[in-house]
Amino acid sequence: MSGRLLSPSLQGWAANFGAFPSLQTAENSKKMEREMKMKGTIAMLMASSAATAPFYAHAQSDNAVATSEQAQLNDIVVTAQKRSERLSDVPLSITAATGEKLSAAGVTSSAELEKVVPGFAYQSTLYGAPIFTIRGIGFYDVSVAAPPAVSVYVDQVPLPYSVMTSGALLDVERVEALKGPQGTLFGQNSTGGAVNYIAAKPTDTLKYGADLGYGRFDSVEAQAFLSGSLTDTLKARVSVRTEQRGPWQKSVSRNDELGKRNFTTGRILFDWSPSDSLRFSLNLNGWVDKSDTIASQYVGYAASSPSYSDFEPDIRANQPAPNDPRAADWDPNVNLKKDDSFYQASLRSDLDLGPETTLTSISAYSRYQQESPIDPDGVPQPNFRAVVDAEIESFSQELRVAGRIFDGKLRWMIGGNYAHDSTQDDQNAVSFGSNSGVGPFRYYTFRTSSHQKVEAASVFGSLEYALASNLNLQGSARYTDTKRKLNGCLYDSGDGRLANAFALLSEIVTGVPTTIAPGACVTFGNSSVGTPGVPLPIVQRSLAEDNISWRAGIDWKPNQRTMLYANITKGYKSGSFSTLPALTPDTFDPATQEAVLAYEAGFKASVLDRRLQLTGAAFYYDYTDKQTLGFLPTFFGNLIALINIPKASVRGAEVGINFQPIEGLTFDGGATYVDAKVDSSFLTSNSFNSIVDIKGETLPSTPKWQLSGDTQYSFAANDRYNIFVGAAARYRTKAVAAFGGSPEFRLPGYATVDLRAGIEDSSGRWKAQIYGRNVFNKFYLIQATHNVDTIARTAGMPATYGINLTYRY
Repeated sequence: MSGRLLSPSLQGWAANFGAFPSLQTAENSKKMEREMKMKGTIAMLMASSAATAPFYAHAQSDNAVATSEQAQLNDIVVTAQKRSERLSDVPLSITAATGEKLSAAGVTSSAELEKVVPGFAYQSTLYGAPIFTIRGIGFYDVSVAAPPAVSVYVDQVPLPYSVMTSGALLDVERVEALKGPQGTLFGQNSTGGAVNYIAAKPTDTLKYGADLGYGRFDSVEAQAFLSGSLTDTLKARVSVRTEQRGPWQKSVSRNDELGKRNFTTGRILFDWSPSDSLRFSLNLNGWVDKSDTIASQYVGYAASSPSYSDFEPDIRANQPAPNDPRAADWDPNVNLKKDDSFYQASLRSDLDLGPETTLTSISAYSRYQQESPIDPDGVPQPNFRAVVDAEIESFSQELRVAGRIFDGKLRWMIGGNYAHDSTQDDQNAVSFGSNSGVGPFRYYTFRTSSHQKVEAASVFGSLEYALASNLNLQGSARYTDTKRKLNGCLYDSGDGRLANAFALLSEIVTGVPTTIAPGACVTFGNSSVGTPGVPLPIVQRSLAEDNISWRAGIDWKPNQRTMLYANITKGYKSGSFSTLPALTPDTFDPATQEAVLAYEAGFKASVLDRRLQLTGAAFYYDYTDKQTLGFLPTFFGNLIALINIPKASVRGAEVGINFQPIEGLTFDGGATYVDAKVDSSFLTSNSFNSIVDIKGETLPSTPKWQLSGDTQYSFAANDRYNIFVGAAARYRTKAVAAFGGSPEFRLPGYATVDLRAGIEDSSGRWKAQIYGRNVFNKFYLIQATHNVDTIARTAGMPATYGINLTYRY
């Protein structure tokens, strides 16, 4: 259907091309505005064409546009290279989706981007932190403060940790998913790619709107915005959204229910232009999440250690959960309600130093707090549960200058970035597992702690030179220096039980009677730090790394509607400490930085009088020192730890199609093939205490095939109303949740189908839509894990349906 419900017409176009493009000068903006007026175009270009599954909306045209042209496809304007340009002119693999398409697909969080971005995959960790993967490149770590391999931004302002991304989709104009290493422009922690959300901007005239939806499980989703000018130079936009839902999971052993949704997010944007050459944008946003954490489904019993078996008979008596997405289990009389929040303030300033040169500054401060109880073992017995108590403070500052010289043939940019993060990740666990004791001393609670300070500084630059009117060379590079410090330990919870157990273990190791105070650190020293078998007061570690990311590319346009491009890119992801139960300091050994050398060649073409757009790319990634979680054999069985896999590779290809055979009928489709595997021989322990060589294994959370398609037909019922019907489907082949080849960690392939239909006012003021998502109630898995003594899995949402009402003025 058309994008006019979500586009504020000419002022939306001005937001794309005027005050907020990264590198667009004021003179160029005015020139483009004159050209647009001459052509009589009065609507923002809201179509999206992608290097993979593209989504688009029609640009609204005046009566002077011929009927044949109304059926053509138009390009969305993106800022993938930190400047405004048509998507078809960007020599990169990008999927772009409008806010309307995201809403129609039911995408309300970054975890759901898989619906609209082929090659993107979502997986949750044991502790609930989201893991994003693009084309097989992601980073699985249970820590809240784990630096991702796929970075997320809102208007180029970073959300440096994936747990911060829950409110990123509020009132967005579009989303851009860049695939492949993006370290030269978006920093080192983007070896998999970068996702940039573009918020809807303040308007010159008064605009307001509201969305209200009601659906299965008594879900209520309400959103509203108000936008307009406060003075001749100051504009503002206020947006708010709340999501409320009843429980959707059912306990298989009781009548309890779980899964309530209670999430509210808001944003205030101020745009101030005191002069034609100076512009400011202030963004104040945040969210509060008091939803339930999700419980898991029991698969089977697998003891971590044969030492203790308090609840083994009871756990074994549980029946494996059926293939029902609503079936799960958790401990009775336990509160699993979260208390998480996020707040951010950012200021962007643009100063035109001349007709072709712009100075840009982006400052941001973010604070995230989490108190999330989790129960991931899938059983009603207290085998393992925890409360994640975390806090992250992050400050970043970017300063860059960009412009054009030599009659516009050479584009250039140079800049620097500084970031300082402070993270506190404490996991307070309760475990009556088979490994919870030493001899006669039992313990049932403990605290794992990891507090880190991270400083990163970088300088970067890029050049683009037009060898001819249709031939361009591009190059960019970034030098990054990162310092990371850790204070961490495994602590007694305060009841003295863990302290007594480790005091006995220390005496066994050293032969000397030992006393450990309640609440103290129990992590033992080793041959490198402290004295073997003697508890340390705290573990202190540091990691200093630097690297140079770079990209070189060429693109050629044999005609105005065809582009061929090729890129070679080197990207890095910084090293990381994890939050783990550290028996000795080497448990905190970091995963050192990983590197990806990526080769890619692709095309973008428009044919049949622009009614058909085709895109495609082939790529090969050479992966060095891949970071992931592995296992260390210990006295208490296998415990997780960060590891580096020396060599891995990703080979693949993707295609996309936009087709509008007649006015009102559209089809978008895309397919991605990825073969991501370990290339080098690498011995590691799996979760069942066996040593395995993972050479040849597929990288986790990477299906070989992902396909998606969306079709819609819209027609005029009369002069006042339009009717539309649509359907969307996505399919992915099987994947694995972890290395080791165990069948328990296989994630079967699946396909889901969504349907929608509705009516809208021909002027675009209001719309009513009914929808069904996963209408065939397909059962599918998101994650499978080994939690102390149980193997458990997490299922996706069942079928949902409802109605949405939208109004715009």
